[in-house]
Amino acid sequence: MNNFSPNMLKIYKECPKKYYYKYIKKISVPQSVTPFEKGKKIHALANYYLRGEDISKFEKILSSEELQAWNRLLSNEYFQKTYVNSEYNLSCKINNFWISGRIDALVKDGSDYYILDYKTGLIPPNPENDFQTIVYLLAVSKFLKKYNSLSLVYIDLKNNLNHKIEFTRENEYKTELSKICKQISEAQSFPPNTKNCKYCEYNKFC
Repeated sequence: MNNFSPNMLKIYKECPKKYYYKYIKKISVPQSVTPFEKGKKIHALANYYLRGEDISKFEKILSSEELQAWNRLLSNEYFQKTYVNSEYNLSCKINNFWISGRIDALVKDGSDYYILDYKTGLIPPNPENDFQTIVYLLAVSKFLKKYNSLSLVYIDLKNNLNHKIEFTRENEYKTELSKICKQISEAQSFPPNTKNCKYCEYNKFC
């Protein structure tokens, strides 16, 4: 397999055995969808809104917590910039490997572009080096080709904060991606990382 998403890379780094079950053996383990419902609603609503669709009926069915998150997004300085695209799949080639991701939104202010990623939960603990950051910035940079500046902005709707990461480490990002993609593609075995077993959905049969 030579096409990798941020989640695939994160899971391999977290536990090669989990990667093996999920992406090679393609074993799906049912999980509760409750923690993800709020995020799904906000992402869908944002996509409709940015595309210029009437969202008034959808707003009426939001819970108070969801409405608070939605109002925070609406008033966010980056969300108010000029719309380019939303819920958009992008990919690019890094050496012999393809990387791909689905961005929440791409907006701009003149020739300055911003990838927006809305979080109703937590942003990544080390966002500058998170694979989502790396993949999104590289893929969008190839898509745009010409721009003055490019940044990824994690919009923390829980705490009403922005975490902006400018695209200034292209070569470093390419090296990091090439390294882990090569590790995965050449792996002969997938040993478990026993530090992460307690909350893993595969732990009962691993």
